[in-house]
Amino acid sequence: MSPKAFVDNAKVMSKGQITIPKDVRDVLGVTSGDRVTFVVEGNSVRIINSALYAMEILQNEMQGEAENSGLKTEEDVTTLVSELREEP
Repeated sequence: MSPKAFVDNAKVMSKGQITIPKDVRDVLGVTSGDRVTFVVEGNSVRIINSALYAMEILQNEMQGEAENSGLKTEEDVTTLVSELREEP
């Protein structure tokens, strides 16, 4: 277990609900009303902040697209943004 790892427990209630322990909510960066995603891998489950998970998926899907579009340097990106801003 890594130095930042810890173990916590929660009781499953009759309707399948659990309360996520405060120290786990703090690590996930979630508060009341936020959503979490459950990622099931074999017999293990990861709980992830849904907003961060969506960003992770988007980043994975977009990987390499800048290069495919010919954007190889920051200057290429700056030029593209300038051109797009000039369009009516």
